[in-house]
Amino acid sequence: MFARSTTVVAHPNLIDTGIRHVETEVAPMLAVLPGYRGLSMIVDRGSRRCIITSSWETREAMLATDRRLQSVRTRAAETLGGRPQVDEWEIAALHRDHRARDGACIRATWFRVDPDHFDRAVDVFKLASLPALGDLDGFCSASLMIDRESALAVSSVAYDSTDAMERTRGEAGTIREAGTADAGAEVLEVCEFELVLAHLHVPELV
Repeated sequence: MFARSTTVVAHPNLIDTGIRHVETEVAPMLAVLPGYRGLSMIVDRGSRRCIITSSWETREAMLATDRRLQSVRTRAAETLGGRPQVDEWEIAALHRDHRARDGACIRATWFRVDPDHFDRAVDVFKLASLPALGDLDGFCSASLMIDRESALAVSSVAYDSTDAMERTRGEAGTIREAGTADAGAEVLEVCEFELVLAHLHVPELV
C-alpha cells in the first residue's frame, strides 16, 4: 500500500471551507480512479497545517494519477488559502483497534532514519512500538509511512478524543524514545491534529 500526502498551511478563516471542499469535491473525484483506496485529512488549527492523504493499492497506481491530480491539489490548496507540498510514501505498517469516531485526534511524529536501517526501524515499530501504543488509553489506530529515498518516516497514532491524546503524552513519549533509540532514528517533529476525515481504508499491515 502507498500514500500521497498534500500539506497546506491554510488561512485560518478558510480551514472549514477547505475541509468541506476536500470531502465534497476532492473525495468523489478520487473515488473513480483505478487503485484508489481512500482519503483522510488532519488539521492543526494552531499552526494552520492541514494534511490530506490518499491511499493507493500500488505505487504504480499512485504515480499514474500524479499529473491528472495536479490541478485537483492546486484547487484544494487554493480553497484552504495556501500552497501544496506533496510527499509520497510506502505504508509500512498499520494496526487498527477500531475505526475512528467523531472527535478523534492524531499525534504524528516525523523521523529521519538511517537508510541502511529502514527494515530494522519498521520491525521495531511493528514488534515493539505498536503493542505498547495499543495499550494506551483511548488508542484507536497507528500507522507508519516511509520514504526510503529521502530517509524519512512518519508515524500517526489516532486516539478517540483530545482528552485521551493529552493523557497519553508522557507514556507515548517514553514509547517514542525507546523506539527511536532501538531503531537508530532521529525525531524531527511531533505534532497533534484533529482527524477531520477518516476514510483512508488501509487494511491491517503488521
